[in-house]
Amino acid sequence: MKLPRRQFLVLAAGAAALPAVSAIARAQSYPNRYVRLVVPFPPGGTGDPVGRVIASRLSEIWGQQVVVENKGGAAGNIAAQTVAQAEPDGYTLFLGSLFLATNPFLFSSVGYDPIADLAPITKVGAFANLMVVPNSSPAKSVKEFMDFAKSNRGRTTFGSNGIGGTPHLCGELFSHMTGLEMVHVPYRGGGPALNDLIAGRFDVLFGTLPSILPQARAGTLRALAVTSATRAYSAPDIPTISESGVLGFELVGWNGLFMPARTPPDIVAKVHKDVVATLTHSSVRAKLEEMGVEVTPSTPAELAAYLQSEMAKWGPIIKKIGIKSD
Repeated sequence: MKLPRRQFLVLAAGAAALPAVSAIARAQSYPNRYVRLVVPFPPGGTGDPVGRVIASRLSEIWGQQVVVENKGGAAGNIAAQTVAQAEPDGYTLFLGSLFLATNPFLFSSVGYDPIADLAPITKVGAFANLMVVPNSSPAKSVKEFMDFAKSNRGRTTFGSNGIGGTPHLCGELFSHMTGLEMVHVPYRGGGPALNDLIAGRFDVLFGTLPSILPQARAGTLRALAVTSATRAYSAPDIPTISESGVLGFELVGWNGLFMPARTPPDIVAKVHKDVVATLTHSSVRAKLEEMGVEVTPSTPAELAAYLQSEMAKWGPIIKKIGIKSD
């Protein structure tokens, strides 16, 4: 039976609207089960405390548990691969950082494309690193550490949470700019590295401010300087490396939230809205700032552009310094 033209047009319009209605309904009901937040470092390591603060607040907003899944190894590549290959259904979040921009230049293959395989949500924040030594170290300033390293040339060691992270890059950049010869000791995460530094098993760590500052304040290790161009507002009493004699030294890390590529746009939009609300919530902002994180939420497009600019910046630097993944 042939339908009258008017009735046909009404039915056609209704059918065309179904995808939009379906997307709205999906976004309104999301999430209806737990969501995992993949953090590419072990508990207590770089990014872990930041991820837990965000997960806690999102759990309150959504009424569903946001579970932090620590997946360390391969300088963040294992976690990034896991997320890149995850079902793009909105139930996997990823706390990325600078390694997404540097690892493609450090490894012959990382197993994922940080641009094509990850959907950006929002930048979380920026933070400096903190140059720290064990309390047993004779160095009480950057200059004294440099004197120590010169007298122990080739035997001075710096630890990191793994190849390609900001602690590693800071150590290599410091060695390059000062002409010191320091041996890199990579660990499987910031927590194990921090424990061995406190025990005096290596000489210096350029740890991320959020994970190291509490230990420095507690007096379990000695802070010498921050890696940013200006003093950190969360630690204004600690000088910068640049003002301590290594002119022009600067390295600032960052965190951003991502999801698997091809996650439905309506879900991306809802997650973006709720994460930005989380980051700008007074208690969350206060906790992150106490850790030394400057909260800097963004649009997905702004995070995508920032990641590309970081890749353009660090590729030539890594090549010039000659940092290798092995």
